[in-house]
Amino acid sequence: MTITPPALSVFQTLESEVRSYCRGWPAVFDRAQGSYLHDEDGHTYLDFFAGAGSLNYGHNNPVLKRALIDYLERDGITHGLDMATAAKRAFLESFENVVLRPRDLPYKVMFPGPTGTNAVEAALKLARKVKGREAIVSFTNAFHGMSLGSLAVTGNAFKRAGAGIPLVHGTPMPFDNYFDGQVPDFLWFERLLEDQGSGLNKPAAVIVETVQGEGGINVARPEWLRALKDLCERQDMLLIVDDIQMGCGRTGGFFSFEEAGITPDIVTLSKSISGYGLPMSLCLFRAELDIWEPGEHNGTFRGNNPAFVTAAAALNTYWTDGQMEKQTLARGEQVERALLAIVDEEGGQGLSFRGRGLVWGIEFDEHSRAGRICSRAFELGLLLETSGPESEVVKLLPPLTVSPDELDEGLRILARAVRETA
Repeated sequence: MTITPPALSVFQTLESEVRSYCRGWPAVFDRAQGSYLHDEDGHTYLDFFAGAGSLNYGHNNPVLKRALIDYLERDGITHGLDMATAAKRAFLESFENVVLRPRDLPYKVMFPGPTGTNAVEAALKLARKVKGREAIVSFTNAFHGMSLGSLAVTGNAFKRAGAGIPLVHGTPMPFDNYFDGQVPDFLWFERLLEDQGSGLNKPAAVIVETVQGEGGINVARPEWLRALKDLCERQDMLLIVDDIQMGCGRTGGFFSFEEAGITPDIVTLSKSISGYGLPMSLCLFRAELDIWEPGEHNGTFRGNNPAFVTAAAALNTYWTDGQMEKQTLARGEQVERALLAIVDEEGGQGLSFRGRGLVWGIEFDEHSRAGRICSRAFELGLLLETSGPESEVVKLLPPLTVSPDELDEGLRILARAVRETA
């Protein structure tokens, strides 16, 4: 595909240098539907990024769009702070009946500000309030957000440096397989907790991603997660699972921790919880932890009613019969077979892959190659991003609604991009 550089003058002259995704994808996008985006010059791109996981049901999903249009056309509430509205009630009832009750999850639902990092800030604040302690333990290569509290439990040095001030009250521990299986799980962590001379303040909570997305598609084993939950219980620490990118079905089950059979104390959700790419986030926690005072954590946009409408429609359309989970796992097997073929074509040297459900990554020993592959894929009509501390991983994050043919098309483009950057 021949791509003419777009007229980007207004973006270059007026928009801040902080912009990032547009640099790797130099096009002016105009329309999107399902698994595809279209730029204003008529080029079509298969989307294996899905709004960084915010578009699990694809672009402009027709069922969700219809619900949203009907709501707006009848002058439904758009902005409601945390007032009781019909849209919020419909979402809460759907969330309880479709998600919480079938999984026997004992959670209260909190609406913080509509971003993922705000959900994390609320979770950290609540854990500290409940336990009366300041320290939070996170894990190597974690990513939890860009506000100060979230950055304090994020591993990436470049992102942390942007804070401009010391990031305190967060302590990193080794993520699963950080030492390539040479050190028993949690040996270091538990030794520090029990040693009165270690200098580690007793943590209020541990925060973890079951699959580290921005950190490089690092997948925690179910047994590691179960051992972490057991450690938290024995040491009187709360377990927070950050399911902002990996929840809402990305790994198969609605929550990514379901496979491990654990029940976290606190869970954060955002990205695809609205189903339509509208800003929305949730902080879920066990009822006995609900010791907030009214207004103690608030935000002007914590009641995004159009997002409630599309979120309820997504739950009732995709999560009532178990088919979405089965489909995602089947699509994941399709991806795994294709990635294995790519590795075989390379002779099994210089790259490896890993993932769960419909989140996968290919790591390259030559770190810069991942970026070149994403650039070539864009030229061929496929949107991909890198992840990992040195952008050494090509990340695959297609919509959950992607068809087998669309998935095959994207995987063929990926294989060609890998081949042509060797």
